[in-house]
Amino acid sequence: MAEASSAGSLVLVLGGARSGKSRFAERETMRHPGPWTYMATAQLGYGGQPDTEMEARVALHRGRRGVEWETVEAPFALAAALATLPPARPVLVDCLTLWLSNHLLAEHDLDAEAAALEAALADRPGPTICVANEVGFGIVPDNALARRFRDAAGLLNQRLAARAGRVVLVVAGLPLTLKEETP
Repeated sequence: MAEASSAGSLVLVLGGARSGKSRFAERETMRHPGPWTYMATAQLGYGGQPDTEMEARVALHRGRRGVEWETVEAPFALAAALATLPPARPVLVDCLTLWLSNHLLAEHDLDAEAAALEAALADRPGPTICVANEVGFGIVPDNALARRFRDAAGLLNQRLAARAGRVVLVVAGLPLTLKEETP
């Protein structure tokens, strides 16, 4: 595993659904000089079917960001998209859990995708804030696909937490710093 280019350049923000993690990550990103890039991993609908609930979530997120934000859609090719950005530009990736589920449902090699993402993050000298859901707090899912997803998400979170200079868990809108390395 490649080492991060500098302690603190990667921040991992974890939390449950509607915990406030995205709002916290946006504020964290805006602590750095703009312009800022928002890497969106959501897909609006699967199998050609519209998803109005997801569309509303995306609209909420877009509404909070100003014109200083550039949005890059990266539901699959996240590592490649990160490599195209100016090295020092602050980047917010929201969210790794959706990105992982996109690959899982497409039956891609999750370990290879995670390794490519880690390599791309290691190559970024600028601040990169990644948002992910903590899905392991609930009951054990009753089906194999959901258990595979939960396990893969937990392993991805562990891999990135080990690499990150800072890890924050957001619960009920309140951030709890789990890890803080000094540069």
